[in-house]
Amino acid sequence: MPRSRTDQAPTHRAERRPRLRATVIATAVVAVAAGGLYVAGVLATGDDISAGTRIAGVDVGGMSRAEARTRLAAQAPAAWSAPIPVRIGDRTTTVAPASAGLSVDLEKTADEAADPSRDPVTVIGRLFSSGERDIRPVFAHDADKTRAAVAELAEKYDREVREGSVAFRGGKAVATPSVTGQRLDTGRAVETLRAAYPATGTAPVTLPVTRTEPKLPAAEVTRFLDTYAKPAMSGPVTLTAGTDRLRISPATLGDHLTVKAANGRLSAALDAEALFRDPDVARPVASLTGAPVEATLGVRDGKVVVESEGRPGREVTSKALGDAVRPLLTETGAAARTAPVVTAATQPELTAASLARLGITEQMSTFTVDFPTAPYRTTNIGRAAELIDGSVVQPGEVWSFNRTVGERTPDNGFVDGTMILDGQYRSAPGGGVSAMATTVYNAMFFAGVKPVEYGAHSFYIERYPAGREATVAWGSLDLKFRNDSGKPIYIKADATDSSVTVSFLGTKKYDSVEAVAGPRTNLKEPAKREGTGEACMPQEPLEGFDIAVDRVFKDGGAEVKRETFRTHYTPRDEVICE
Repeated sequence: MPRSRTDQAPTHRAERRPRLRATVIATAVVAVAAGGLYVAGVLATGDDISAGTRIAGVDVGGMSRAEARTRLAAQAPAAWSAPIPVRIGDRTTTVAPASAGLSVDLEKTADEAADPSRDPVTVIGRLFSSGERDIRPVFAHDADKTRAAVAELAEKYDREVREGSVAFRGGKAVATPSVTGQRLDTGRAVETLRAAYPATGTAPVTLPVTRTEPKLPAAEVTRFLDTYAKPAMSGPVTLTAGTDRLRISPATLGDHLTVKAANGRLSAALDAEALFRDPDVARPVASLTGAPVEATLGVRDGKVVVESEGRPGREVTSKALGDAVRPLLTETGAAARTAPVVTAATQPELTAASLARLGITEQMSTFTVDFPTAPYRTTNIGRAAELIDGSVVQPGEVWSFNRTVGERTPDNGFVDGTMILDGQYRSAPGGGVSAMATTVYNAMFFAGVKPVEYGAHSFYIERYPAGREATVAWGSLDLKFRNDSGKPIYIKADATDSSVTVSFLGTKKYDSVEAVAGPRTNLKEPAKREGTGEACMPQEPLEGFDIAVDRVFKDGGAEVKRETFRTHYTPRDEVICE
């Protein structure tokens, strides 16, 4: 009879139990064996580093952690402390790892070599293998030091973009090359520098930079140098006017050339006005051409006459100068750098034909001052008269004694003479010129024109009219008047060894101008004192006083206006020189 399904079940369970029991027993045996091996491995090596272990080529096998750290410190590879070569733009340098906070952590590296994790595979493997193993060093990174080192590199190697240019100095063309700007990307540079440690060779690591290119290409600087700047400074330019020649040196030309950059191109401009005013050009230009000669005037029977006729001159204008020079600047060679300059005729302001039109028809005033003869007076008063004679003062213009005569120096034709300084007579340059100033003042007074600036002597000098005299001092006191007559005024000045005469010629605004002096008031007696020094000069005493002088304007014999001029004189002390 066949067996039922229930009859067969116990037989299968019986077969499975032995197999499961065998598997469990086998697994337990393996585990016990592996555990034994692990314990054996740990007992065999303890905390020491297994034999054959190297760290960056340094053998630390069989050592304790402390021994490994000591050996690593003593035999550390050169790369751990070697400077790291870096390239920043077009420059190379090195970075010391220590200063950049880059190093090897010896303690963690020794721990890593000793395998403190007790990895079973590694521990058991040590029992059955005597092979060598290399441990990668553990690197340390001080972020603050790395950032500081990179910042120092940026400060040293960052540079602003510079545009190329050309300038003219001392008669030479001087080029400044273009420079590409660069700025270190400090954030990325920190990571790049950290990744480059330790240095594995001599090739520098490139730190990231941002570049800014100049707008002006280097080729443009070269082009401008070759086509303009160098030829412009290759030699003098020569201008001709008839048989006369004017040479302008490269140094003078360069002083008035400017270079500008626009749209990637360089160009030069000549300042013709400044070149024309340059003393090295102005003086030769004046002699090259010649100013017009003004007519000289005199008075005959109360009327103005021409004593000598004026003559035309020729002049070079700043525009003509520039037009002649500019084409020569791109040429080389003496012949190619020579050209004529255009001159223009200039007419004298005063001629026989122009007198009536100008209104210089009569003598407005004349005044003469006599003075004691002395060589210094003859020289100084004569020179001042020479400089003043022929002055033409246009309507509304202010005439200045100091501007017309100039500083009283030997170079200007003056010598030392006697004048009042600090309340007494002393020897000084230009002494005696006050006689000229007093004469001009009185001619102005009686011509009826408006005084603008004037001043009397500190104490009274007997040969001058009280309250109607003037003195001048370079840089501090001037004699000025404004021509308010409505017509030009011609000033005529003549001097002899003992007198000087100044006449104003023009058109009278009033029939006559008279002076009415008041009494001397506020009299004050002088003192007596001693003077010292080689410049001291004895002087006689004279009382001080105040005085008022009226200027009375008349037309048709009747007074139409009156002005009062008040003058204060200090006492003239008696001076006895030691």
